[in-house]
Amino acid sequence: MNKKTLVILMRARMRPNHHTNFALLPISNEVNQLLPNSQGNRSGSDGHGNENLNNQRSFEAVRQLMHSVMLMHKTEVLDSVLNDFSEGYFSLSFENRRKLLITLAKEYDLNRTQVRELIKQYLGLQPPGDELTVGNEAQSGVVEDECSLSTFYRIERNMKHSLKPVYETLFERINTHPEGLKFLTILRTDILSILVEGNMASLQAMDSNLKDKLSTWLSPAALELHQITWDDPASLLEKIVAYEAVHPISNLIDLKRRLGVGRRCFAYFHSAIPCEPLIFIEVALLKNIAEAIQEVLWDNPPIAESEAACALFYSISSTQPGLAGINLGKFLIKRVITLVKRDMPHVSVFATLSPIPGFMPWLQSKLASQSRLAEAEDILCSSSDKSGLHFYENVLEPEEERALIDSLGDLAAGKGGMEILLNVLTPTTHEWINSDKLLSALKWPLMRLCARYLLQEKKRGKALDSVANFHLQNGAMVQRINWMADRSEKALSQSAGIMVNYVYRPENINEYAQLYFIKGHIHTSDDVKRYTQPLTENESKNNLG
Repeated sequence: MNKKTLVILMRARMRPNHHTNFALLPISNEVNQLLPNSQGNRSGSDGHGNENLNNQRSFEAVRQLMHSVMLMHKTEVLDSVLNDFSEGYFSLSFENRRKLLITLAKEYDLNRTQVRELIKQYLGLQPPGDELTVGNEAQSGVVEDECSLSTFYRIERNMKHSLKPVYETLFERINTHPEGLKFLTILRTDILSILVEGNMASLQAMDSNLKDKLSTWLSPAALELHQITWDDPASLLEKIVAYEAVHPISNLIDLKRRLGVGRRCFAYFHSAIPCEPLIFIEVALLKNIAEAIQEVLWDNPPIAESEAACALFYSISSTQPGLAGINLGKFLIKRVITLVKRDMPHVSVFATLSPIPGFMPWLQSKLASQSRLAEAEDILCSSSDKSGLHFYENVLEPEEERALIDSLGDLAAGKGGMEILLNVLTPTTHEWINSDKLLSALKWPLMRLCARYLLQEKKRGKALDSVANFHLQNGAMVQRINWMADRSEKALSQSAGIMVNYVYRPENINEYAQLYFIKGHIHTSDDVKRYTQPLTENESKNNLG
């Protein structure tokens, strides 16, 4: 066993530490006296009172450093203060970080009193050139217009400055610091963690500001594309293992296979965060679009690359929680398509084999709510006609319900189809996949409902499923949904084992992305459309037989 293999084997399951130490210089003496873990306070607290006092001192010290970073002149040396601030921030408990970030959002926001005053001044100005003038009066009017415009420009400049929150200066100055970009991603991770607890308008606005800044600083021009290979340092391969979020890498053989013949792995890097992939994508070179993940990860040795006609993107993982909502994947996919087309002209199909993480949660919620409505209707009236209940919907077709009841025999006695389906799908043991009869009865309704979920269930006019929305906004189309494509426990819980192929057609990517963005239109193949269209009697018998 070589050194690299040993290192990866020993550390593969250890997720890299996000909270890197950014301090490069010693903390100043003044801050040392306030921070509880400094050399002047090695003895620790002798009770809860002292501990709380130390925590308060630590918070106040970091807050003062943060204040100093924002108010110092550009000509002053910021490095030392930024070092102290970053180290101080990481010394805080999460509760104190929370307190600091809320303070930053509220007390260092823009000055709205000043904004209102400038708006009043602006509205009080007479727009230049409103009155027609002739002769000498025209010459005089030109001079007056120039004076008026000068006033406009001055107030507009002041207004632009006043609309910039003070905390934006903090972000900009941190970004100029070595490893400051990494610090900002961690800062935003903490902000997002706080927002999960409850929406806070000021903090939400600050998060939006920081997200916009990060999007600019992480533009495609600033990112470096690198192909990950087995020859890369063990420390980098370790990160690939740790960050893989879609299909966990089980062992070194699995890792080596994913980086070997017939496979590719590409990652985006930024010079300010060295040796740390921001996002990476795994690609399989195949003859055809795979229908199941087993074909990619476990079945058969890879084909000769010269025989490949399809580049299949089977996993894309973002490594930085603080970059959530920043679509680096869009640029990565386009770059990889361009690169593969250049190096392998014989590859003409670019597709994905993607999970559908929101399908089962949506379906189970739908079944539970409709089952409750059905029970309420049964109590209110003895009629079997549920049309009087405005929100009631039987998500199963009559033929699907009969097939499901027949597959369970006596176990289904006295129960409706939706209740049965909910009871079958809810247990985490997923015993239903071991019954051929039940699998046969479930296949069509689950595939139909999955197609409905992908194509018709929307949020603000866009696909409800997060992965679907990601690929559709990048310009892909829905090509095929695949039954029992992933039998892992995670996939069964998320999507009943169903996976979907999205296809990227280079000539249509921009058109499809624009239509989805403007109209929410989803391009899909006829094969998928048939699941959302009424079936003839013969088709129903064939699908449920």
